Amino acid sequence: MRSSSKTIAFCSLLAVALLGLVAHTQQGQAQTPAGKPKLYNTAKQKLLDGKQIYSFTQSRLDIEGYCERAKHYDFTWFEMQHSTMSFDDIAKMIAACPHAGAIPMVRLPDAQEWEIQHTTDIGALGVIVPTVDDVERARDAAKWSRYPPEAHRSAGSGQAQSIWGINGINYRQTVNDNMLVTVMIESPTGVANAYDIARVQGIDVVIIGNNDLSSFSGFPQNDPRYQAMVTKVHDDTKKAGKIFGQANAMYGKGHPLSNDAFFFQNGPSNDGWQPPAGRGRGGRGGRGADPNAPPPGEEIK
Repeated sequence: MRSSSKTIAFCSLLAVALLGLVAHTQQGQAQTPAGKPKLYNTAKQKLLDGKQIYSFTQSRLDIEGYCERAKHYDFTWFEMQHSTMSFDDIAKMIAACPHAGAIPMVRLPDAQEWEIQHTTDIGALGVIVPTVDDVERARDAAKWSRYPPEAHRSAGSGQAQSIWGINGINYRQTVNDNMLVTVMIESPTGVANAYDIARVQGIDVVIIGNNDLSSFSGFPQNDPRYQAMVTKVHDDTKKAGKIFGQANAMYGKGHPLSNDAFFFQNGPSNDGWQPPAGRGRGGRGGRGADPNAPPPGEEIK
């Protein structure tokens, strides 16, 4: 009888231990090491995991082409600074294949409230603001990208909720963590203010706008003075605890800062896929051969 009691007690303790192990394992699978749930912004999650991310650039309405390309990249760089594409065009493409793979991000012409509000309401999980020369512009980029209490995004209608608020996910309560706010430094003035820009609360990524930095500074990209500016932005970004990147994907490999740069426009696909002949990025023909090439008009001078 005494032996039987000991056996029962042992089995009970073993069962409790096994349940605890299962619970711990399930928790580990569902959460990041920091204890937060895995992000549905998979591009941001990769960045937080220390991985490089690459995009394709979408510059015009092309639902079929967009949905095919989106299967193969980390994120989509929807180009609004240098195109006539509308928010309605982008909304249609996002809605057509919202979970194809590439996370939708939009490069805007500015950091105005209405532009960022439209970007987030249509379902983008990333805002890219160009030509950030000072803290004020960086603050605007961050201010309108997230809901209170972190920032000042207004609650409104749009398709974002129906795209990301699925499978029991509360969009309003989770999107702040999933939003990725990127600013581009593209002038010597921005370089000089890089640390103050990078340390703005709500800025996640700072990248070099390589071709404009060359244009505004007058230095070719292989000039030591140009590279010194890139290094300063890198150092200031890391000092501020933010993620560094470069727009030109050619710097993803083989550059002195490649191992410490993580966010790029264009670049190789995740699976070796290449755009079909005659259909390059954004629906343009003839530019699919070199995935690291800048978009038309932004070639290295």
